[in-house]
Amino acid sequence: MSTQVLLVECDDRRGLVHAITGILLRHGVNVVGNQEFVERGSARFFMRTEFDGAVDARRLEAEVRDALPAAALVRLSDLKPKRVVVLVSKEHHCLGDLLIRHAFGELNAEVLAVLGNHATLQPLVAKFDLPFHFVSHESLTREAHETELLKIIAPLQPDYLVLAKYMRVLTPDFVRRFPARIINIHHSFLPAFTGAKPYQQAFDRGVKVIGATAHFVTEKLDEGPIIVQQVMPVDHTHTAQDLAQAGHDVEQMVLARALRLVFEDRVFLCGNRTVIFD
Repeated sequence: MSTQVLLVECDDRRGLVHAITGILLRHGVNVVGNQEFVERGSARFFMRTEFDGAVDARRLEAEVRDALPAAALVRLSDLKPKRVVVLVSKEHHCLGDLLIRHAFGELNAEVLAVLGNHATLQPLVAKFDLPFHFVSHESLTREAHETELLKIIAPLQPDYLVLAKYMRVLTPDFVRRFPARIINIHHSFLPAFTGAKPYQQAFDRGVKVIGATAHFVTEKLDEGPIIVQQVMPVDHTHTAQDLAQAGHDVEQMVLARALRLVFEDRVFLCGNRTVIFD
């Protein structure tokens, strides 16, 4: 029996959990998992409920919506794999990990294509029998380059774009086309060590911890809602190369976990923060 997920977000009030689960009971389904949270600052209620059983999706959504405060957000998900396009530049570590997980069905995703502003990673993608599109940015404005990207992306109708170490800054217009649907990964030194060679900068400062951040992309560079962060300790014995390798390892793990959470409909947005039901 397939599992479905009911996702609810609305203003908080007494009795919401009782009302929602009562509707599910009347529809004859079996609740197998339930998580809820109230963000006290905004008095916003979030709930993710997994259940087994067949339902009329539109009828169920309508009944739940009618039982909730005005302007409630209600969505029923069948957890089908998300349609994903990956953008890359030259670094292979995040893409390689993503492609392996995808090949073994670990991401609840269907990778439709990989787009690169360099051709460096085309042989890697070919090993997984996936389409790779080289879209050079040379001699193009940022807007013109993104227009070329969109010619490939738009017909694919992806649910999400994943920036697997894509080293181009996206324009606000491009980001607005995919609200809360672009996921990025970067080292967690920001804003301390910006620009080129961040791990050399970190080595020169003698940092004692490195990490990575996965977040939704907004118009403000690297300031979107955070999905996952992770750190690991380092010490004086680590060279700049050691720091970079450790950083790459952390980035792989953080991106993979963030994608799993998002693709399993476990992430809600709450302003510039996230509510995550893991």
